[in-house]
Amino acid sequence: MGEMDIEIIRPAPRREWLEISREDPHTLVSQTPAWIDSITRSPMYRDASRLYVLPSGRKLVLPMVERFGFLPWLSVLESPPSGWGIGGLLAPGGVTTQDISTVLADLSNQSFLYAAIRPNPLDGDRWAVSSPEGMVKIPRVAHVLDLEGGFSQVWSKRFESAARQNIRHAERAGLDIECDTTGRLAPVFYKLFKQSIERWATQQHEPVWLARLRNQSRDPLRKFKTIADVLGENSRFWIAFLNRQPVAGILVLQGDNAYYTRGAMDKDLAGRTRANYLLHSLAIEDACRSGCRYYQMGETGESPNLARFKQRFGSVPHAYAEYRLERVPVTSINHSARQLVKKMIGFKDV
Repeated sequence: MGEMDIEIIRPAPRREWLEISREDPHTLVSQTPAWIDSITRSPMYRDASRLYVLPSGRKLVLPMVERFGFLPWLSVLESPPSGWGIGGLLAPGGVTTQDISTVLADLSNQSFLYAAIRPNPLDGDRWAVSSPEGMVKIPRVAHVLDLEGGFSQVWSKRFESAARQNIRHAERAGLDIECDTTGRLAPVFYKLFKQSIERWATQQHEPVWLARLRNQSRDPLRKFKTIADVLGENSRFWIAFLNRQPVAGILVLQGDNAYYTRGAMDKDLAGRTRANYLLHSLAIEDACRSGCRYYQMGETGESPNLARFKQRFGSVPHAYAEYRLERVPVTSINHSARQLVKKMIGFKDV
């Protein structure tokens, strides 16, 4: 298929984008126009989404933003930027290996410093087959829960007995649970989130000031407020309180599928009450009631404890990768710099 056979429209028209997103069974809120709108509230980014119209009439959308430099070859294309979850290609009926090959061939001919795509984990096997030699591949693992059959089926057949026991423990602990779709609870969630950042820093022998600085750059409070403002009902802050004190919180992006994208907690209170089990159970029940097919539980990395927690809800690990087309070895340089800093501060991966 020649390049001249394909019509490419940039940025992708919203009407076609929304139609395609509704026709892809794996679509997440983080792959919709509203999510790009959240990202581009920052002057650092602009909408670089691409609509592909193939000779057959089939249409594809690649949600993407651009961080532009002084020259075209210094720009960075990202689907999506680091810290903004899952992106990747959308197509009616789901993406095919040919769809992916077509889009990668187009991107390889563009001018940029590098282009990064973090696809939906459910499409990971097709991306693995389609990615050409020379692309940088960053291995990842995410857990996904299939909601087919509704919540009663998920509860009885997929939740492990340990999960059900912890949920019942949390229900007896006197917790009050709130679900907010307005952003009212974003500052409450963020307070817990900052506690978690500082706890992780201590565990990893990272200076707390450095962790705070990185968090302020990657996940400031205004980011969560923007998400709530732009997404509305599609963003859900679930917060557990004990005697009016915040215990734990999760942020779930909910559309045709649900995507748990951030979590935070007061470790002592959450450990005693098992609040996280109840929060996820309620969010999963809500997703089932809303007709979602999948509840994505996010990146797991190499943490066996985190993997075990997610698997107790019946979620299944999906190995996939983030893909990068690079003009210079940005990933290698960045990795070496990070390793040097970690060695200097005595960082330990936990």
